[in-house]
Amino acid sequence: MRNRHRLLHICFVFYQLIIFSSPAKSDDSIIERFRAYLQIDTSQPNPDYTNASKFILAQAEALSLESQTLEFAKNKPLILLKWPGSNPQLPSILLNSHTDVVPSEPSKWSHHPFGAHLDSQGNIFARGSQDMKCVGMQYLEAIRRLKASGFQPVRSVYLSFVPDEEIGGHDGAEKFADSHVFNSLNVGIVLDEGLASTTEDYRAFYAERCPWWLVIKARGAPGHGAKLYDNSAMENLFKSIESVRRFRASQFDLVKAGLKAEGEVVSVNMAFLKAGTPSPNGFVMNLQPSEAEAGFDIRVPPTTDAESLERRIVEEWAPASRNMTFEVVINSLSLLHTNPKRMLFWVFPSIYDDTA
Repeated sequence: MRNRHRLLHICFVFYQLIIFSSPAKSDDSIIERFRAYLQIDTSQPNPDYTNASKFILAQAEALSLESQTLEFAKNKPLILLKWPGSNPQLPSILLNSHTDVVPSEPSKWSHHPFGAHLDSQGNIFARGSQDMKCVGMQYLEAIRRLKASGFQPVRSVYLSFVPDEEIGGHDGAEKFADSHVFNSLNVGIVLDEGLASTTEDYRAFYAERCPWWLVIKARGAPGHGAKLYDNSAMENLFKSIESVRRFRASQFDLVKAGLKAEGEVVSVNMAFLKAGTPSPNGFVMNLQPSEAEAGFDIRVPPTTDAESLERRIVEEWAPASRNMTFEVVINSLSLLHTNPKRMLFWVFPSIYDDTA
């Protein structure tokens, strides 16, 4: 337990340096490096990993960090940097970030999402500015400042820039965690992304909500658009969507009332709705389709009763009695069954008392 205390103390000191350090004379160059990273279009589904990798490796070279490029899946490089510690036998610190970002609709932006426009108030407009290229650059800038001060870490510090996080991370962090390379790092603790803050207050999280991407499908007999009959595909899907909506509202009400934080409730958002019979001019308007489906992005806190949520989906959201089926595209709910006593947050209170 004492070793965990020391390791967490080191991580808090490192994190505080990232966040609370006084402005340096090279603030302009820091912002320009950040903007240069943001200007690389790494949005899914066709992220420019090549130029992102070149940028990160150039930063590593400027900082005299060891580097290697790993490719667990073709054309999906993972960049691993190392700042060797004076005692490499100790468990190391891993600072993780992902290089890909979600897609954007440029026409809906006041400035191009990959222009990294900097306005007179210091605001930067760019996709990935929060999720999460800012964190990757904060790691690098913290190391830059530490090196300039002459600091030498006792533990080795690793930085991983992983691909494909926004589509599940299967070809990135997942394969990295299962590799012999990761095992050889002797990682003691990992820092990763969290929630952005618009103030000087920051919160540390010991866990993340688990994503569950759910697709609900409804089937029914096709029929003429003018006919009324029960159990059509669209009718059954609407019933499911309404059930999901009521659950979402109940969770959102807890946040609005201040009873729970956003990260403490199950969030559900509909990502797509697919139905209809295509025609040359759009869709056939006088035909009720035989199939319809909707996709939902569900985020589940580690404190949630996973079995209860699973029953809700089977019994209420996609019951077989209404010709409903469902498919889980991404399911991380198995992580919820982790023994909480093994989690490092159990030692956070004493660490906070020592460093507050």
